[in-house]
Amino acid sequence: MNPSHLPARVIVLLLAGLAFIALRPGTIAAPTSAVSPVVPLLAQPFPLENVRLLDGPFRDAMLRDRAYLLSLDPDRLLHNFRVTAGLPSSAQPLGGWESPDCELRGHCVGHYLSACALLYASTGEADLKKRTDYIVAELAKCQAAMPAKGYNPVFLSAYPESFFDRVDRAQKVWAPYYTLHKIMAGLLEVYQHGDNPQALEVLTNMANWLKFRVDRLTPEQMQRALGNEHGGMNEVLANLYAVTGNPDHLKLAQAFNHEAVFAPLAKGEDRLNGLHANTQFPKIIGAARQYELTGDQRFRTIAEFFWQRVALNRSYVIGGDSDREHFFPTNDFARHLSAETAETCNTYNMLKLTRQLFGWNPSATLMDFYERGLYNQILASQDPDSGMMTYFVPLQAGRFKTYSTPENSFWCCVGTGMENHAKYGDTIYFHGTNTLYVNLFIPSELNWREAGVTVRQETKFPAAETTKLTFQCVSPVPFALQLRRPAWAGDMTVHVNGKKQKITGPPGSYLVMDRTWKTGDQVEVQLPQHLHMEPLPGDSNSVAFLYGPLVLAGKLGTNGLPGRGQQAPNQLDFAKLPVPSAPVFSDKASAVLSQIKPVKGDVLGFRLKPAGGAPAISLIPFYQLHHERYAVYWPIGDLARATAGTTNSIP
Repeated sequence: MNPSHLPARVIVLLLAGLAFIALRPGTIAAPTSAVSPVVPLLAQPFPLENVRLLDGPFRDAMLRDRAYLLSLDPDRLLHNFRVTAGLPSSAQPLGGWESPDCELRGHCVGHYLSACALLYASTGEADLKKRTDYIVAELAKCQAAMPAKGYNPVFLSAYPESFFDRVDRAQKVWAPYYTLHKIMAGLLEVYQHGDNPQALEVLTNMANWLKFRVDRLTPEQMQRALGNEHGGMNEVLANLYAVTGNPDHLKLAQAFNHEAVFAPLAKGEDRLNGLHANTQFPKIIGAARQYELTGDQRFRTIAEFFWQRVALNRSYVIGGDSDREHFFPTNDFARHLSAETAETCNTYNMLKLTRQLFGWNPSATLMDFYERGLYNQILASQDPDSGMMTYFVPLQAGRFKTYSTPENSFWCCVGTGMENHAKYGDTIYFHGTNTLYVNLFIPSELNWREAGVTVRQETKFPAAETTKLTFQCVSPVPFALQLRRPAWAGDMTVHVNGKKQKITGPPGSYLVMDRTWKTGDQVEVQLPQHLHMEPLPGDSNSVAFLYGPLVLAGKLGTNGLPGRGQQAPNQLDFAKLPVPSAPVFSDKASAVLSQIKPVKGDVLGFRLKPAGGAPAISLIPFYQLHHERYAVYWPIGDLARATAGTTNSIP
């Protein structure tokens, strides 16, 4: 026992009295009852266990993620937890944000648990479950050992409990509740996807410790504490309440509702300018979950208004948002194309929020945004050579992607990146009462067990403009198939068993085919993709080019690129490198668009052939562009002429 900590802890124990009995590990069995949502969901996702990816770019990304997860040593991940608990550890510490001197240490262990559990659900591979079972068992040992170091019972973290004292006193400390959320969320994922009841026991104990911490504070003190980044504490506690039925867990979730952010959103006021962007997303996801579990309309208003403002008003063409990690005025995008745009964590969270809102009101607008972010930021964020992840996705022309190192980065976006590529099957299909939604065109197989239906989606999209759904049914079953008609697919065609279907509704809606389905039925879909352009929000003088849902990036060469595959321990290691000049176009955007031609033999490759004999520029989907400088937004017209003296102006 650490004598320097003991006296204060003893005093606290005496003052708290019997309240600490509830904090002893194992003294309170986790309830087995589940809480059903108060709000009926019109559409629900299928469990990951019911969807299997088939060959294609998403499965490739998942397999690279699997290789990375299995390359990490669990004992190195556990090192800081064991040291904090006073247990022996001979493992070499990891670096970056998991190093022993980083205040955020432990956060990626939570992400790691989530990612392995999600990937286990997505593949059924036993090696992944063995990893999570081992880590959970060792975390339980750490939790049991904490009191001997002078910490309050059932505390669990990779850093001292004093970090939370600093939060309560509004002293400087790097986001201990943020890290705690990741650990708790990881344990919950392991319980839900990994069939591990010990994970729920450790998590419930953590919630008991948390109740002790929060109950000591007045509401005013708690709101002040929430000024420190706290991740999605309200979300994970609401999710825990849904599992346990313990009202204390819901009360704890509500204690983490940050009113300084919620109050304006509830009134339909956008006061996001200047706020640290990724701090806000998890809070809103937690509000959305509380709406489902309580029916409180205020939470729905907060979540939907936030989504509308960010997705439709604050996002770049790739689906990401923010510059230098912060929201900025929506009329100021022209000043915010930098080396630090579009933090990848933000899009991870926005896609989580989007799929949650889809359950309330199935909408093609939501799924169009989801598809945009999924292809153009999430899939684009993983290095196909190493499996490493981006932090920022620079949108300043001439920049390039910087990737994490395997063992010396562990940024927040490495953690969410571990999860991103483990759960690509979670939104392809949703279901309602006698309804099946096909949201995304990703090769996959769905087992809809309740209906006795298997659906196999075969496609090479986006490299091919078709997808085919083949049904296998235990017996003929009536249901409505709702097939997304993307906003970019104005001339989509659909055949059922060779018979052309009448397309109703505009692009950006769902085509409904209500019939009795039987084994052997096939739905064949044509999804013609066309070149189109999208201006930088609020700036018609800068445009991005797209092919269907895919953002096209111009290849600008490799001059001056750093070695090591552009991997860096620090996400900003390359941010101050010189940026070479990039092409600009003095013609109108429509004229530039007409100069983009497909490359023969390369279905997703294009060449931009400017007038006047300037060198042609190769354009490829942004998710395919790695280890090269690029441009996504192109100055045109008056802006191009104004900057012609400092860049390579193309007439």
